[in-house]
Amino acid sequence: MKFLDARSSEIEALEAFGIKSMAVEYYQVPLAEPLVDASHGTHTFFELIVCRITGENGVEGVGYTYTGGSGGHAIYSVIADDLKPRILGKNGADIEDVWQSMQKDLHYVGRGGILSFAISAIDIALWDIRCKSLNLPLWQVLNAPSNATACYAGFIDLHLGGDELQQLVKKHMAMGQTAVKTKVGRENIAEDVERVAAIREVLGDDNALMVDANWSYTKERAIEFSNSVSKYNISWFEEPVSPDEFEDYAAIAEATDIPLAMGENLHLVEEFERAIKYSDLAYLQPDCSNIGGITGFLKVAELADKAGLKICSHGMHELHVSLLAALPHSGMLEVHSFPIDQYTISPLKIRDGQAFAPDHNGVGVIFDEAKLSPHLKMQS
Repeated sequence: MKFLDARSSEIEALEAFGIKSMAVEYYQVPLAEPLVDASHGTHTFFELIVCRITGENGVEGVGYTYTGGSGGHAIYSVIADDLKPRILGKNGADIEDVWQSMQKDLHYVGRGGILSFAISAIDIALWDIRCKSLNLPLWQVLNAPSNATACYAGFIDLHLGGDELQQLVKKHMAMGQTAVKTKVGRENIAEDVERVAAIREVLGDDNALMVDANWSYTKERAIEFSNSVSKYNISWFEEPVSPDEFEDYAAIAEATDIPLAMGENLHLVEEFERAIKYSDLAYLQPDCSNIGGITGFLKVAELADKAGLKICSHGMHELHVSLLAALPHSGMLEVHSFPIDQYTISPLKIRDGQAFAPDHNGVGVIFDEAKLSPHLKMQS
């Protein structure tokens, strides 16, 4: 991969090792308060599926994926029952080969969707072993010039009114954020416009503001809303319509002047290829948890680079911070409302609109077992 060029000889020099064992854990982690968006409804907890792989070289790698509260048990089962027996004994140093074999073996029953979540957890664990074997953090393996990247607060806030939104913005600005993204998608477009205006009032004119409809609008409503909030200097309009309607994105882009973004619901690299070709996007937003892990994310990053698009992220900020720090065409890291990093030993550090990747060897995500273990539901 292009972004590994400077480390390719070191990676190739790593000794082959068989994948010796794998353990899988399933957690349900409660949220401090309910979070609401237009398409997924109310979130009260998130699911975390952790994959621990040990190689014959004695190095353990930890990978994971997450959901907004449903489907986690199925992902757990795919890893434990279908993928584990297929990858045990494979050469864990050849991550690309393992990645391709998982895609191929279950292609017929799981193309994209749950299979992509499951592959992601295994892929991240293998990258953790790779980075640990090189005695480097992920951001250095990817040749990042520094461990910092621009970031924003991604709110799941559709249930909040104007005053509450303004207090939320003030809270996050006090924590070091300078940019925010709010949810839209209420039945009355005027209410969405009012919410955007309320946030811009306290955010100021110079800080970035994004909006996310979670594919709740029709094409016509998206165009109406976009033109209504254009005066508020919106940096991007995320998922205005279904991510399956690639051509509708292009139509919205032609009829409005706010850049478009999407990607969290695209679970195959090939889907990103079609989005680039047909949707007239300005930003791609892959998520390591559902695009096939770090390998999938980097494949999408290369597509974005060739197309001249910015690469951003969705969720999983405790891992994505290392990736975006390394990519010259990165946009902004989403600091998500699901606080996975609060269950690690190194919660994300933010200062003056910048997020900083940890220096731990590996992918940088080390779970705090004392905090996480009370939420364990299943393991194998």
